[in-house]
Amino acid sequence: MKLRIAKFIADSGITSRRGAEELILKGKVSVNGEIINTPVLFVDENDIISVNNQVISKRKDTQLFAFHKPINVMTTRSDPEGRKTIYDYLPKEYNHLKYVGRLDYKTTGLLLLTNDGNLAKKLTLPSYRIPRIYIATVNKINMAGLEKAKKGVTIDGISYQPMKIDILNENDLKVEVTEGKKNEIRIVLRYCGCPVRKLHRISFGIIELGNLSVGKIRKIPQKTIDLLTKSF
Repeated sequence: MKLRIAKFIADSGITSRRGAEELILKGKVSVNGEIINTPVLFVDENDIISVNNQVISKRKDTQLFAFHKPINVMTTRSDPEGRKTIYDYLPKEYNHLKYVGRLDYKTTGLLLLTNDGNLAKKLTLPSYRIPRIYIATVNKINMAGLEKAKKGVTIDGISYQPMKIDILNENDLKVEVTEGKKNEIRIVLRYCGCPVRKLHRISFGIIELGNLSVGKIRKIPQKTIDLLTKSF
């Protein structure tokens, strides 16, 4: 199947489609030994494509998976303290996958995994403002504190962007963030008088956890991946 040259380059993981178009316009891309100057060109795996005089590898299909992370599990390859990691729950054929961002030891719910490091990086960039939605169970609800969180706060010199917060009941909040700073929900809600007892992620962009069982993995359809990444 033929693809636009910029899409082919982006799929190799070198850069984004926009970045590929810029490289083409700068004369940094050649196809079958000839420098090209327009992104309006279709290629396939039979073509020899070079970027900055380096032949890029054949196109790999990007894979993305949803994993239901259990509680008391580390999002890492190995833990020096010997605690269980997400890879202890994954079947061996998925051990090559990279995690997209992290969920902390106590946080449960949706964690994305991919074979594409470039995609993993982009999905976590604050500039893309991809929403992540959590259910936060708190010890108590402080209305004045929540109003602060909705406007954005600075804690110990670190600025946290405004959060979207809906009260579900006397102990549960629906919290939406786009920034992805480490432990931001726990830190901000504690600062605002609503210490978190449990934290559970239910969605990442358009991908939802749904009824996926704890410790199980589900492949994301290519159509959904395309929709998720259309702004890149």
